[in-house]
Amino acid sequence: MSTTSFKRKRPGMKPRVIAESITDLATVSDMRDVERLTNSSQTTDAWIGLRSINERDIKEWHWSLPGEKYNPTECEPGCSPEWGTDPQTEPNNGGGNPENCVVIKASKWHDVHCPLKLKFICYNETGPKNYFVIDETKNWLQAQSYCRENHTDLVSGFTQINSTEFKAQDRPNERMWIGLFREIWSWSDEKNVSFRNWDPDSLEDEASKTCSMTKPNGQWSSDICTDEKPFYCYDDKVILIKENKTWDEALDYCRENYHDLVSITDSHQQKLVEKKAKMADTEFVWLGMRYTCTLDLWFWVSDRLVCYHNWAQEEKIEGCDRATAMKRDGKWYERREGESLNFICAL
Repeated sequence: MSTTSFKRKRPGMKPRVIAESITDLATVSDMRDVERLTNSSQTTDAWIGLRSINERDIKEWHWSLPGEKYNPTECEPGCSPEWGTDPQTEPNNGGGNPENCVVIKASKWHDVHCPLKLKFICYNETGPKNYFVIDETKNWLQAQSYCRENHTDLVSGFTQINSTEFKAQDRPNERMWIGLFREIWSWSDEKNVSFRNWDPDSLEDEASKTCSMTKPNGQWSSDICTDEKPFYCYDDKVILIKENKTWDEALDYCRENYHDLVSITDSHQQKLVEKKAKMADTEFVWLGMRYTCTLDLWFWVSDRLVCYHNWAQEEKIEGCDRATAMKRDGKWYERREGESLNFICAL
């Protein structure tokens, strides 16, 4: 479970107007969030917190598959981007149109105009076969939508593209879409969430339509920011409990009185919880992560994936009775579950 809850506001408000009791316009992190908005009796278009950034700003590359990070500097040897150099070094954003989507040809990447109709490669998370070349020609958004409906997503990530199975799908004489795109949109709360769910038939980069909205079917489109529509807000507030309890007691307290012990899945939530931890009466505060000896791994009790961490660099403790606590400086530490500490609940 997340610390985020969505709230739908009445018509007659522009997307920049946010009530003081709400955190921000809604940020949508994955298909689960899409389903939550779609299942909330939505019958009209409604603003969300995604807005087009200035064309002069630096654009960032992202993978279509949520959770995959485009960070070549953290790659293992041999997994760097394979940008093409013929006739000129890519990416170059040339050709007279914005080139914000990527094709692969003869194992080399090229940035091209997203509305082009091309074949593409889908990725399957499960099953005996992971990669599928689709011989239908679609634009990049349509290809992404097709892969999400029939497989998992467009092929994404250095591990996938460098796999032997993927390379066996290569057709040296054809250009095919992969799941890499250059971002021209950002969230109003500055969260670094790359997930997108655009209507595959929506127009790309309409200059006058720089704010995004979710449609009744859950797909997104853009419109003029000064138009008045209903809108979705979110509230991810957490609360510091200045009572000293063991980890198990803290978990029971949060579940009985609020929602759960807090989970931290990105840098935005980290900053939110860190701010609360500075006001604690104890040096550490409990978080909702514990260790399991059976599986030899750390997990959030809210079932959120452990895809973000902020561990301190120090010697680890031994034994099975371990849970995670945050120090006032924001770093995470292993602590014995029987210690009595303040703790933070998710509302």
